[in-house]
Order: sequence, then C-alpha cells, then structure tokens
Amino acid sequence: MNCDTDLQGRSDKIFCDPYCKSSYHYQKSKEDEPRFYNKVDNQLKLNRRILKSYNKSGKSTVRADTIIKLGFNPNFFTHYWKNKSGDVYLFVYEYGFLKRIENDKEKYILIQWQEYMEK
Repeated sequence: MNCDTDLQGRSDKIFCDPYCKSSYHYQKSKEDEPRFYNKVDNQLKLNRRILKSYNKSGKSTVRADTIIKLGFNPNFFTHYWKNKSGDVYLFVYEYGFLKRIENDKEKYILIQWQEYMEK
C-alpha cells in the first residue's frame, strides 16, 4: 500500500513489512491537524529551551521582545511560585519567569527552581 511492492502471504495483507507500515502511518499523521496535547507539549518544550538558553547563571533579565521573537509564549507554563514579596513567578518545569516593566521596556526576570521554593 505504501511502497507498491507485490505483497506475499495472506490475502488481506496491506503492508510488505513493518518499516512500510510505520512509514505509512507516520506520513498519515503528518497530514492530520496537530492534536491539542501535541501543541501544548511542543510550546512547553520550546519555552523551556528558550528560558534555559537565556538563564545560564540561575538568575538573569532579558527583554520580552527578544525571547518572544524566538517563539516564547508566556501563556504556557507548568506551575507557579509566589515569593515573600507577593511576586508570582511562572515556571516551565525548572525555569521561571516574572514579567516586569523597567524604563518603559517590558522585561522578564528569569530564575531557576531552588529547593527552598518547595515550602
């Protein structure tokens, strides 16, 4: 069905081998609309990768437009943490961010999850 090879064996056989079957289903899945779960998972992975690349020291600040251009979407996060000052950091797995406006520029303060945050 996928590779136009003559089939041998059962009369209802559709694929010549497991590779052919896998290839057919992979191509078919690429044609379908991405599922909601896949969209969310892919965005979370992208957000984490971006936050990790801009937060090498454990805490840093980056302009919002810099990471948003790369595909970062602040609406996708896994959990949050509220510090003693009442600031709510949104986290993508172990990397957190807090939106701030400094000098009329939108920025994100980036942090990394620490053990004391569990309390």
